[in-house]
Amino acid sequence: MNLLSTILDALFDTFKVFVVVFIIYIIFSFIEGKITKSFENKKKFSPLIGASIGLIPQCGFSIVTADLYKKKYVTLGTLIAVFIACSDEAIPIILSYPNKIYLIIPLLATKFIIAILSGYIIDFIAYKQEIKKHDNLNKIQIHSGCCHHDIEDHDEESKIKKHLLHPLIHSLKISFYVLIVNLIFALIIYFLGENTIKNFLNQNIYLTPLFASIVGLIPNCATSVIITELFVTSSLSFGATIAGLCCNAGLGLIFLFKGKEISFKKVIAISFLLFAISQLFGYFILMIELLF
Repeated sequence: MNLLSTILDALFDTFKVFVVVFIIYIIFSFIEGKITKSFENKKKFSPLIGASIGLIPQCGFSIVTADLYKKKYVTLGTLIAVFIACSDEAIPIILSYPNKIYLIIPLLATKFIIAILSGYIIDFIAYKQEIKKHDNLNKIQIHSGCCHHDIEDHDEESKIKKHLLHPLIHSLKISFYVLIVNLIFALIIYFLGENTIKNFLNQNIYLTPLFASIVGLIPNCATSVIITELFVTSSLSFGATIAGLCCNAGLGLIFLFKGKEISFKKVIAISFLLFAISQLFGYFILMIELLF
């Protein structure tokens, strides 16, 4: 395969991802507002709800949860549950590989279980206090999505933007990241060879969960793209993939740094907690893989 063919393949793969991602984000643009409202109202089940909605490939939910946590409407356990379950671009990218679709169920199931366990354990240990009640029950809460748009419906113009424009913009952004990643990996494979890369990862397999988690902590959609691309090409183990994706909370983590509601030290502590949980389960799964 020559260099031109390698680049064309990367472009075609990116186009397939764009089509799938665009369709998915249009669908979820109709339900994200309702999910957010139920998320606030059913507080006893918030870690469970958080783990459930975190699986939806929409990084806006991690931002909404971070916003609710800063306002003390949800617990730390709920926040961690959403961050861990957050799938971001992983699911749309896997869906763009028809022969790899079977990987979605074990990936989602594993992240879901880890998110629920972590969320409820954290709340049981350190956050039993009641969630702060609304000062004004009639107050309208406006939540922003990952593209900084309001996820509640208002007028017809905003509906058009919400259900068409923002999904399109977000899909184009994701596709840009995918294109860059595809081109980089395509060129690396072309010049170094696929076997060389796989041999490097196999020789350092015990460090892959650590590497994946460090990459996952980077608050950018491109990180989940990188981890997932390595996973679907069989270059990254399932355990390392779980570690990386559990650590990847989209833009939710960086949102906690904004404002003065939460101290810098506390945000760092939350980041470390997320990293520690990802490492724990990532290495546990990797050990099971190596044994069987």
